[in-house]
Amino acid sequence: MGRPSLTKVKRFFEDFEYQAASWDKPRRVIAKIEWHPGELFPKVGFIVTNLPMEPDWVVRFYNQRGTAEQHIKEGKYAFRWTRLSCRKFRHNEVRLQLHALAYNLATFLRCIELPEAMADWSLTSLQLKLIKIGARVVRHARAITFQLAEVAVTGPMVRAVLAAIRRLRTPPSCA
Repeated sequence: MGRPSLTKVKRFFEDFEYQAASWDKPRRVIAKIEWHPGELFPKVGFIVTNLPMEPDWVVRFYNQRGTAEQHIKEGKYAFRWTRLSCRKFRHNEVRLQLHALAYNLATFLRCIELPEAMADWSLTSLQLKLIKIGARVVRHARAITFQLAEVAVTGPMVRAVLAAIRRLRTPPSCA
């Protein structure tokens, strides 16, 4: 394997069979070994699996699954979608659907090209700083405008988000 590179991370994957004392049979274990620049020892992670694919594919698959679980956890905390305290099932069903809609909106915002200052914001930050902001509706003779509070998001940032949304391809019409 050798010493790690001084400039980039080196990754190696190995798989082997292992049987813990409490297991009834041996299982496939995949080791992911990462050498980071400047680190004396490698970072090693293990996955126990029954998937027959190549080790690097299995690691990517489990990483994506872990990422999805992190998004779900973030959604639970940002939108409190586990808080279904209504007495009637139908009301809770509607509430859960609204939470799912809010989560999809936030995920959509995350997928567009956000300004650099907003690129790493969590769902909670997007919700509080971009969606739940105060605004005043001003009516003139022929126009209605929204004056947004610039507490967390500046005018240029809002314009950049709106421009990114406008650049998206228009969906086909249903007609």
